Amino acid sequence: MKIRRFILPLASLVPVSALAANSPEVAGVPVDFILFGLTLLGVALFHSHTLLVAASGAIVISVYKIAFTGFKTGDGFSGFTAHLGHEWVMIANLLCLLMGFAILSRHFEKSHVPVILPKYLPSDWKGGFVLLVLVFVLSGFLDNIAAALIGGAMAHQLFRGKVHIGYLAALVAAANAGGAGSVVGDTTTTMMWIAGVSPVRVMPAYLAAGAALLIIGFIGAKQQHRYSPILRHAHQYVRVDWSRIAIVAIMLMAAISTNVLVNMNYPEKADHFPFIGVALWVAILLTMGIRRHDWEVVPEAFKGAIFLLSLVLCASMMPVESLPKPSWQTAFGLGFISSVFDNIPLTALAIKQGGYDWAVLAYAVGFGGSMVWFGSSAGVALSNMYPEARSVSRWLRQGWHVIVAYVVGFAVMIGVLGWHPEVPESHQAATETVKTD
Repeated sequence: MKIRRFILPLASLVPVSALAANSPEVAGVPVDFILFGLTLLGVALFHSHTLLVAASGAIVISVYKIAFTGFKTGDGFSGFTAHLGHEWVMIANLLCLLMGFAILSRHFEKSHVPVILPKYLPSDWKGGFVLLVLVFVLSGFLDNIAAALIGGAMAHQLFRGKVHIGYLAALVAAANAGGAGSVVGDTTTTMMWIAGVSPVRVMPAYLAAGAALLIIGFIGAKQQHRYSPILRHAHQYVRVDWSRIAIVAIMLMAAISTNVLVNMNYPEKADHFPFIGVALWVAILLTMGIRRHDWEVVPEAFKGAIFLLSLVLCASMMPVESLPKPSWQTAFGLGFISSVFDNIPLTALAIKQGGYDWAVLAYAVGFGGSMVWFGSSAGVALSNMYPEARSVSRWLRQGWHVIVAYVVGFAVMIGVLGWHPEVPESHQAATETVKTD
């Protein structure tokens, strides 16, 4: 009964309570989702062993489905291999992009732009506000983890190492908000992009993200100014390394232009080869002579990518044929769920089901993770820099404005733009293939 009490309230917000009728159940809950829920719970509880937990969950779920339920693609091990054959392009693209973006982020950090930007900040509370806006903007074309860490490093210098927990929450929220409307700013939006969702369909998330930024920016900056005012004249003169900026631009253009060209001219081939990821790595190899790439970041990025891909694989094996119809209420609930469970598998489930307004979903799962320190990768990364942030009670008590901002931003988006669901191209193609078969 304890498992059921845990899973069923979750299912009221996230559409994971319904499955095929013949799926084994325990206390009325399908075993597939119990295993998935336990994996997510393990990730939330054991922060030092997330890779082991995620990989173990993927193995256990795979073995269970091979032995008992089978896959859409068939039963047993042959069905499993066929399932991997169907999912390998998305997995390969994500692996290439996550590792490539780690190199891209390091080039941006070493370009000296993050060091120069703070010297243009106002000297009162508005300086803290503008810093949050800068993090928001950076996250639009950098990974939100990198944007949060850059903001955290600048804040450490500007505020003499004394950073308020409420401001740390605002930094994480600004990074997640900035990535919500960009397909290169967050792993969740990158997943939508790979699945065939147009970048234009995700961009309206900035309406909600912008409204939320005003709230967290004003309140968070005021909190920080009272706690430790900004330090004046904290910056020495440095020069921007434009060669590194050029590398960042080349890498981004390679990935974006390839995705546009493939989907415009060869949409039927988009699901058969990881064009985006390969294009990014071709750009990395071609720019090796301009500046040395920091290959040292690749092993750690690889471990992080395997963690995320393990969760994506788990989500891909969940049967979603009988799931409730997506709605803005469901998307709203997903935001709260993403504050305690990783948003990657939640997004993978939503993409597999289809029928969401992708901008609304991007904001919900992206910004929603900011409400608790371990709800997003950006929060976990920043807490390594500021260990005092690893307190749920302090985060909620001092970063309460993030929750308010999430609700207000969501209401603004639904009120102004409404709910416009759309099925991604890859989902449509897969559905048509199933119907044909």
